[in-house]
Amino acid sequence: MKSFADSCLCVAVAVLLFAAPAHAATAKIAAKPAAKPVAEVIEPQPDPALLIARSRDAQSRGETDLALRLAQSAIVADPARPSAYTALGDVYAALNQPDFARSYYSEALAIDPADFAALKAMAALGQGGPGQQAAKADSEGTKTGTP
Repeated sequence: MKSFADSCLCVAVAVLLFAAPAHAATAKIAAKPAAKPVAEVIEPQPDPALLIARSRDAQSRGETDLALRLAQSAIVADPARPSAYTALGDVYAALNQPDFARSYYSEALAIDPADFAALKAMAALGQGGPGQQAAKADSEGTKTGTP
């Protein structure tokens, strides 16, 4: 039979064996150098003209959801660009949603009342803006104004 001292010795050895790995792991973690701070990544601003071109390409391939998102992104990238609103209006016109299309063409005309693309698109929908006659005359190759 084992003596009480032998039992205590076994318990002490077991405690040291189980405690040593935990202590060693803690020592390794503490010895690691501190992580370097990560530099802030600045995303480049998207080019609205490129977004509009991609929207028109997507629309020509029949990818209307993508065309809508790209035209919307062009508006967000440059809200003062009438061609972005016209591009979005064109997508809605192709989807046979003239009310939405007119809304975006009107936004384009609010920015630039002489925007030819928006005037032409409004005329094609059957409800032109104030310059509908001028756009129609320009597209037919005639001069506008008084003789």
